[in-house]
Amino acid sequence: MHTILITGYRSFDLGIFQDSDKRIEMIKKAIKKDLLSYLEEGAEWLIFTGSLGFEFWALEVAQELQQTYDFGIATIVLFRNHGENWNTANQEKWTKFKTVDFFKYCYDAYQGPWQFRQYNQFLLDNSDGAYIFYDSEQKTNLHYLVDEGQKRMDYPILFLTFDRLNDLLNDW
Repeated sequence: MHTILITGYRSFDLGIFQDSDKRIEMIKKAIKKDLLSYLEEGAEWLIFTGSLGFEFWALEVAQELQQTYDFGIATIVLFRNHGENWNTANQEKWTKFKTVDFFKYCYDAYQGPWQFRQYNQFLLDNSDGAYIFYDSEQKTNLHYLVDEGQKRMDYPILFLTFDRLNDLLNDW
């Protein structure tokens, strides 16, 4: 796989409201392990959607790994105004998403719910697989993307689930 879509739970989905939360470091350890596997298998691009939480932590790990590995980082957001109403701390995080190797938005503004379906389709069509922090027992709106990805026979998804995260943590 050359192009990997990375997405997952937002920080509030996980009940993480402080950057100092110790769980973030554990999640980042798991992210690093999985991203290293992708990079060693030849991944060339990591694609993000600009969400805070898992994606931001994965972005931080990816940017750290970019110092050693040769790959690109892309952020493709749904709307031009993504993140503009965020507080100052989150605006700083948003800046990291915008200052990657490739940045684009799909639509100027909201026109209808069809845009969400087309956006998910675009992300799936333009990636070879996905790395997603998601557990089917803890559903969020992310399930729309996950369901579409799982319908594709040739679209591998590596899930970081709560059980898998616990297993990884027990191995350390």
